[in-house]
Amino acid sequence: MTAISLGMPSVPTKLAERRKSRQIQVGTVAVGGDAPVSVQSMTTTRTSDIGATLQQIAELTASGCQIVRVACPTQDDADALATIARKSQLPVIADIHFQPKYVFAAIKAGCAAVRVNPGNIKQFDDQVKEIARAAKDTGTPIRIGVNAGSLDKRLLQKYGKATPEALVESALWEASLFEEHDFRDIKISVKHNDPVVMVNAYRQLAAACDYPLHLGVTEAGPAFQGTIKSAVAFGALLAEGIGDTIRVSLSAPPVEEIKVGMQILESLNLKQRRLEIVSCPSCGRAQVDVYKLAEEVTAGLEGMEVPLRVAVMGCVVNGPGEAREADLGVASGNGKGQIFVKGEVIKTVPESKIVETLIEEALKIAEQMEADGIPSGEPSVSVAG
Repeated sequence: MTAISLGMPSVPTKLAERRKSRQIQVGTVAVGGDAPVSVQSMTTTRTSDIGATLQQIAELTASGCQIVRVACPTQDDADALATIARKSQLPVIADIHFQPKYVFAAIKAGCAAVRVNPGNIKQFDDQVKEIARAAKDTGTPIRIGVNAGSLDKRLLQKYGKATPEALVESALWEASLFEEHDFRDIKISVKHNDPVVMVNAYRQLAAACDYPLHLGVTEAGPAFQGTIKSAVAFGALLAEGIGDTIRVSLSAPPVEEIKVGMQILESLNLKQRRLEIVSCPSCGRAQVDVYKLAEEVTAGLEGMEVPLRVAVMGCVVNGPGEAREADLGVASGNGKGQIFVKGEVIKTVPESKIVETLIEEALKIAEQMEADGIPSGEPSVSVAG
């Protein structure tokens, strides 16, 4: 009897249709409309240290980052923007607070976009006309970035605290000032450290305008806590079709933000996957060291470019089924492992040969996929039970 291949589906399922938004162009990256959701991060170096900043941008580029933001709190930082924007492999967004003169400096420097925080830039509303004219002349998009921690004092007095309504009112008010000068090359964010408040704010904002939205949970915290907060909030919104670009804010190196952001998009089928390890969490039924097997297989396949699902299972309950549904898998027990390729058992090997055999077979499949021209996504590892 011929076995049926139960590998990865060729057409990923969607949780919801994307919200209809206008599209802007951030350098080489389209944001909004029918463009894929993009992942971005922010450098942690002093922007005035051009070498260190460009080095960190190179690391972010290698990790899959698509847009990078750099801080601009001083004149020395503003002076460095032109060189960084010219030499960066990624579109550079200048992050401006407090001083409106740096908005003009960033536009003149050729940054791909400028983020402005209307809550803490002095006399910002009075300079919208000039900013809109300068941005329009150069084709520079503006991100209106409203943050709970720096909300306009007038709105804090009106609402008592940074409620979803306060965040949305701030963003829409600033957008309306730009609209008065016929400028609509705008992206908006309304960030809060509480995922529930953040989600409600973005839902209200999505219903009230058609601008592309940048998702973020601000001050999300250390890596573990921040990952959970961001995954919960982004998952809720992206599952409703809300969100056009994301930044996972972690108290961790920027590359870690990209890893988490990519994994969130891949988990929602919003980004093509590359390597995915499906491994059981282990239990009293396991007859092999699943943790060790999964770690060794992951290390052995690191950097694989093709979309490949590998199942590493430790017992006969879920093992055979999971292994059959993967492109490649092993169902382990009694000191040996059954190796599955595309739903078929191709061999049984001793436990000591499982990792070696899986890596060998994975490389064969990858070589065939590349020969067949199968597109790749981004590398990731997920753990499932």
